[in-house]
Order: sequence, then C-alpha cells, then structure tokens
Amino acid sequence: MTKYTKEEILAMAEEENVEFIRLQFTDVFGNLKNMAITVPQLEKALDNEILFDGSAIDGFARVAASDMYFHPDPDTWAILPWRPQHGKVARMLCDVCTTDHKPFAGDPRQVLKRAIARAAELGYTFHVGPECEFFLFRTDEDGQPTTQTEEQERAGYFDISPIDGGENARRDMVLTLEEMGFEIRSSHHEIAPAQHEIDFLHDEALKTADNIMTFKMAVKTIARKHGQHATFMPKPKYGNNGSGMHLNISLHRNGENIFRDDAGPDGISREARWFIGGIMRHIKGMTAILNPLVNSYKRLVPGFDAPVWISWSGECKGTLLGIPADRGPRARVELRSPDSAANPYLALAVVLRAGLDGIENQIEPPAQIKGHIGEKSAEELLNEGVELLPTTLMEAIRELEKDELVKETLGEHIAPLYIRAKKKEFLEYSAQVSQWEVDRYLFKY
Repeated sequence: MTKYTKEEILAMAEEENVEFIRLQFTDVFGNLKNMAITVPQLEKALDNEILFDGSAIDGFARVAASDMYFHPDPDTWAILPWRPQHGKVARMLCDVCTTDHKPFAGDPRQVLKRAIARAAELGYTFHVGPECEFFLFRTDEDGQPTTQTEEQERAGYFDISPIDGGENARRDMVLTLEEMGFEIRSSHHEIAPAQHEIDFLHDEALKTADNIMTFKMAVKTIARKHGQHATFMPKPKYGNNGSGMHLNISLHRNGENIFRDDAGPDGISREARWFIGGIMRHIKGMTAILNPLVNSYKRLVPGFDAPVWISWSGECKGTLLGIPADRGPRARVELRSPDSAANPYLALAVVLRAGLDGIENQIEPPAQIKGHIGEKSAEELLNEGVELLPTTLMEAIRELEKDELVKETLGEHIAPLYIRAKKKEFLEYSAQVSQWEVDRYLFKY
C-alpha cells in the first residue's frame, strides 16, 4: 500500500494541476458522499480542520450535535481520470470525527477499523478479495435508468461481442480502474443478459472496503459515459440470476497465510475451519448486513446459483461457504451470500468478528456437503440438520436483533439505528401492491 505524507500530497496536487479535491465518506447504508474543496483548502484538510454539518446524513448526528470533522486518509489520494485534465479533480476517503477529533461512532469505516484492531490483538491481518457483479442497462431519452438491455445483448457466461452489449463499457471501466491504481485480475460477461463481473486483487480489509466504494463509483461513472446505467441492485429482473459480491477471505500472521495447510483436510488449517465455524454460527445475524435490501432476498432463492442453505464444502459447489481449488499459498474461504448493495465496511467487519469468534472459541463447522448441494432435496438437507438462510429482510433483522456479537461489532450507535431503518424499509415494501398481486388476484376475487 502506498503511504503518502502531507507534503507529498501537496506536491502531487501542484504537479498534476489539481484544482478540486473531493473529501469522500460513506454513510451507514453504504452510500458514498462527498464535499468538494479547492486546492487552497487542501493543507487545512490534511490538518483535519475541515468541518461539516452531519445532521442531514442518514445515521449520522442529531441537529443539536451535528458538527463533524473530516480526517482524510492520504493513502486514498487518487485523481479521477474521467474529470477534466486541465483543472483536475482528486479525491481522498475520510474518517468522520467528532468536534474533539475522536472517531465518530456512526462512521462505518470506524466499525471496520475496530474489527481490524481486534484481529491485530490476536496477531492477524484480514485479507479479502471481492468478486463484484453488476448489470448494465440502457437509459431513456431523459437519461434515467431502465431495465432494458442493448438490442444486441443476448450474452451469457464468458460470451463476447457482438452479443455482449457491454464489452466496450467494461473495457473502459478496467482501464479507468487501472489508471486509479487497481490491479485487475479479470473481467467478463456473467450468466444473465447484461450482467458483468470485474475482479480486482485481494488486499487488507480496509483497503479492500475502500476499493469497493471506489470501484462502484468508477463503474457507474464510466457506464454513464457509454449511455448506460450500472446497477449493483441484487436482483433487478425476475427470472434471471442476481448479482452477488463473493468474498474470498484469508487471515495472515507475519506475512504468512494461516489458512494454508497443505497436509490438512481440504488443504486448509484448523484456524480456517474454526473461521468457517464462526461464520456459520453467526451468519443468520449477519445476513441483514450482507444482504441489506428487500430486493436482496429475491436473489437468495433456489435455482439461480445463489446460496440458500447454511452449508460449506471443500468442493465449493453451490454452498454458502467453499474452499476454492487454488490452495497452497492462496488458500482461502469463499463466502457467497453477500451482495454489492452491502456497506463494505460493515460487511467485512461482521464477517471478521464472526470468524475470529470461531477461532477464539474453536467452533467446529458442521459436516460439509459432498457434491453439488443442488442435487439434494430440501427434505434431505433438513433431515441432515442443514438450516436455511433468512428468506426476507424482516427475518434477517430479527436474527440480527438476537446476535449480540454482530450488534457489538456494529456498535451502540449504528446497531439500533440500522435495525429501525430496515424494519421501516420492510414495512413500507409490505404495504405496496405489486403488479404480480394485481395479475394474480384481481380477476379471481
């Protein structure tokens, strides 16, 4: 990870003819926010002296205690390639702090930092590699998003142009991300029409969460330049696969991957098994964080390559958790339920704390699934003691309310606020009358 000093940031801003700097942060629900400053204010920003009003930000502060400070992270300095090259625009991601410059409890980045600190106390660093899927849809004549695809879009998994209508946009996204310092591992068309995936190199957890937020911003911006709308909505179209954000996870100590055990069962260590055990114990309580929308549960249904059962396998076929075949130094655990609507700071924090709980308490996972889980009936799985993931947002929230570890990870500020907001979201959804209901019931009753 590049480490920049204040002096280096100021010098780069001058050398690159930067005129605006966006001070960016993430709200509780995973939305990227920012305030722009001009170059004369940059030194003040780097001295943590830029004040802002947080009262209008969801989940931040009451009006009576709304003033907050940006603490920019110099290591997140990046010039935005899509902005003008004369009078360039740069950005830094920021921690949010109170007026006495202490970390604000409602800042999701601080939640992840606390979890990382807990891992460090045990001698671990947490590495994560995400697989971010998204859809590219057409915009209408007013530039508003639709769920319509390009006329030639008939592509499936790994297909190419001309049936892949998003290939040019995806190529530009990759080039833009590389210009911003990403190391892109691969990019390709996914299973559903207009669905895409771009994978970037794994890194330590905070850098990965920062990268996910940057990735989503860049993908949406480049899509718009191509007259398209990029959406990370988990399930935008009925009958198609949804978009996930698989997390490839490993723990390291002194630079060594402690999940590796070439002689162990499935090529993983006992710590990796305990980590799996911790995730499986807490997955119900974590699901409202990993799958935060009403729409998320339209993806977690049978028949569309998304996990439904709380299960694991060394063969990594259809289960919630799997061990990819590329082991040895790259041994890792893949968690397949999260989607890209999740706030990455909160998601990585709860996954890490659950896994650490597994290690600290030596939680053995249940027996693994052999073969493809899709070949087993629901009755067979239930008879084997395999449980279902929550099937609605409300069910997930109720599981979150029961999980003390997950609530502790989120903190006393975020946990109750998040629970209230998501209950409200589900109740608003439940009060709607859908077209499916009209079509099914109007003529019958």
